[in-house]
Amino acid sequence: MLRIGGLGRGVHAGVVATTVAGAVCRGYASEAGSAEHAALMGVAAGSGTSSANFPIAKAVQGLGKSPTLAINELSAAKVAAGEDVVRFGFGQSPFPVPGELVEALQRHAAQKDYEAVQGLAALQACVASEMAGRIGRPVAAEDIMVGPGSKELLFNLQVAIEGTISIPAASWVSYLPQSLIAGRAIDVVPTARADGWKLTPEVAEAHFVGKPGTDSRASVLILNYPSNPTGLSYSASELEALAGVFRKHNVIVLADEIYGKVHHTGQHASLASAYPEGTIVSDGLSKWAGAGGWRLGHFCFPRELRWLRDAMHVVASETFSATSAPIQYAATAAYPGEASEPLAAYLEGSRAVLKAVGGYVADAANAAGMATPKPDGGFYVFPSFNDAHGEWLADAKGISTNVELAHTILAETGVAMLPGAPFSVPHDELSLRLAFVDFDGAAALDAYAATGHVDVAAVAPKVVRGMDRLAAWCGAR
Repeated sequence: MLRIGGLGRGVHAGVVATTVAGAVCRGYASEAGSAEHAALMGVAAGSGTSSANFPIAKAVQGLGKSPTLAINELSAAKVAAGEDVVRFGFGQSPFPVPGELVEALQRHAAQKDYEAVQGLAALQACVASEMAGRIGRPVAAEDIMVGPGSKELLFNLQVAIEGTISIPAASWVSYLPQSLIAGRAIDVVPTARADGWKLTPEVAEAHFVGKPGTDSRASVLILNYPSNPTGLSYSASELEALAGVFRKHNVIVLADEIYGKVHHTGQHASLASAYPEGTIVSDGLSKWAGAGGWRLGHFCFPRELRWLRDAMHVVASETFSATSAPIQYAATAAYPGEASEPLAAYLEGSRAVLKAVGGYVADAANAAGMATPKPDGGFYVFPSFNDAHGEWLADAKGISTNVELAHTILAETGVAMLPGAPFSVPHDELSLRLAFVDFDGAAALDAYAATGHVDVAAVAPKVVRGMDRLAAWCGAR
């Protein structure tokens, strides 16, 4: 059995990828019949081939740009060409970077030296203090690792550890391709639309029984909440129940909590509170602080997994070396958190706006026959067209996959969304990810600060227009 704190010392990374997971990811290419199709899937048209003289690594063949980045570029190109596109495809925060952080970056722009691989000591201490409040236990500064985005840290984690990566479906589009590139064995854990695509203790138990972690191989689960793509999260009691399964089967969990601070009620619960010895918490500035382009993320390790933290330091020292010094110095201004009155007001406004806009989108989608639970946090919903529109889509439109659905909706309505397939759901599950961020976040925050409420039609008119287009398209049957 796996001993938390003793797994995998001295084991070199192998190169293993399951056939099923590889087929899911590389299968995107076969459905990418046009450049636009390819962009929706993040697959370069004609990808998967190599030059006879300069072969491409097998782990990369068939892969393309991340679908989220590809859809952003496709939408931008359409707008530049004069097309009227509602951009529900790319999940970038609509809000500006808080002024305190911008001013701090200006003050520290001259910082030029390499900082420590694990991060600026002052920033580690700030993050540790905030994480201790989140999970309800002491966190040492040395157990915080800072990197150029949590995405880079996630990849380095998979390079550093030997084992199988379990990914619940539906999950963020980059988890599975990263695992393939890192040469990890992958298990996609099926979940159900009826459960909100959430991992249940019963499903987790059935998945992990008979394959616990051992001294030579780890069992690692990536769990994202609030979720990209669904916007749904887990309650403290749900996490407690899952923790029992993870503890029983010695699972190391990467808890991706990048949307935790934009839980719409402000009541985000962390798995690390229930399963401290086996949970690594991932977070950063991208989503709650509107600073995706700053590229700053961090991991919080439990004491029991310091051996894995140290291995990640080794990988980082040979890859990104250090995170941008000016960005790290500026980021220290982000970690008084809600003890800072301006940041508290910023987060209150962000949550209120996202809750109002997300609620509007879910209501409008449900009214048009797109089954959509109201999101708990973040800025996504994952509407399903199966029940109300599946038969019509097949008979009238010849649509049988979510890729075809996303392509047709973009072509016929100008509304850009991502298909469900890159999120590891079956191709015949007619669900699309909708990022309700096509609005002026700065103006929305100002309006909320002035009035104390959110008028969705006033602050997010393009979101309203996009939902009207979808409703009209669904109603044209």
